[in-house]
Amino acid sequence: MHISRHIAIDDSEFEMHAIRSQGSGGQNVNKVASAIHLRMDIQASSLAQEYKDRLLSLNDHRITASGMIIIKAQSQRTQELNRQEAQARLRALIKSVIHTDRPRKATRPTLGSKKRRLEGKKQRGQKKALRGRVDH
Repeated sequence: MHISRHIAIDDSEFEMHAIRSQGSGGQNVNKVASAIHLRMDIQASSLAQEYKDRLLSLNDHRITASGMIIIKAQSQRTQELNRQEAQARLRALIKSVIHTDRPRKATRPTLGSKKRRLEGKKQRGQKKALRGRVDH
């Protein structure tokens, strides 16, 4: 399974089991195991240690205290669509820890922007000063 251009996970690193889906579904719900349980051990995966640490530090209900990712997909009616959805959710979870924002560099306002700001404040102050009572 491809996560990004440089990162891929082998299908043997996670396991998927079909289970019976919850909720309404008519007579078919008790006969067909269309929901998918995806389980992946973070420590046993081939991800870089940096990404493993970030995954383990996430405050996500899908990650257990022992370091297992458990995703349950049951919104689709067929097992294959639920399988694809579970893999997409795993991909999104791993992508969320791979992408990091660049640190922001603090910048100073330019002299021109300071002058324009102060000029605008003076104009607004004059406009408000004209709103007062008029003496005849």
